[in-house]
Amino acid sequence: MVRPSHPGNVGAAARAIKTMGFNDLCLVDPPLTRVGHHPTAIAMASGATDVLANLTEVATLQEALANTTLAFALTARPREIGPPACDIRQAAQTSRAHLATHDHAQVSYVLGTESAGLNNQQIALCQRICHIPANPDYSSLNVSQAVQLVAWELHYALSIATSANLLPHTEAAHDPDHEPATNTEVQGFMDHLEQALITTGFLDPAHPRRLMLKLQHLFGRALLTKEETRMLRGICKAMITNTKRPQPPTDNR
Repeated sequence: MVRPSHPGNVGAAARAIKTMGFNDLCLVDPPLTRVGHHPTAIAMASGATDVLANLTEVATLQEALANTTLAFALTARPREIGPPACDIRQAAQTSRAHLATHDHAQVSYVLGTESAGLNNQQIALCQRICHIPANPDYSSLNVSQAVQLVAWELHYALSIATSANLLPHTEAAHDPDHEPATNTEVQGFMDHLEQALITTGFLDPAHPRRLMLKLQHLFGRALLTKEETRMLRGICKAMITNTKRPQPPTDNR
């Protein structure tokens, strides 16, 4: 982050990269020193205080990129002169391939000041220009929001490459009730349902009109579990029982 003017953006950026599994945040010539200790930065980091505690502050972008082998300059403006341009998703894929190909590769994403972005000299230190596709009539992103998008795209690209699980795991104990119902269990429910529909008068067995066939397809698409099958059979039982129960006499006085 080049000359970030607001400590809150630094804190929010720290939170953004930590949620995506990254922790290396570098500030170039920040107007405020020891930004990682600023109360606003700490508040906006929302627990990512380890990233703030370990962030690097350097005087120049050239120093920040000293060990970088591939740098992307984020900008919303088109540049007539400069490195090749790509969008953020292409940049993430290029980053993944670069890291996988070279043993000592290091990729950096460079973001400019909140008000002016990056100048041409700063962009010239990077190998690629990176754009975040946005509303052409209003493409201005808060710098910490841009960091979040960069971190997300990188995390996703790296996760896909390693076949990492993209969904949260509850680590719940195995529940056999959640296993798929067998065909025998489903057909038992379908027979029970047919009986219930006849009992309630909804189904005329003399003129079924393919109702049960359509219901068979409906519940087949649902991929019922054992628990769901038992629950539905309980509903069928209640329908039959309540339909057969004698109704109280009507008072016609």
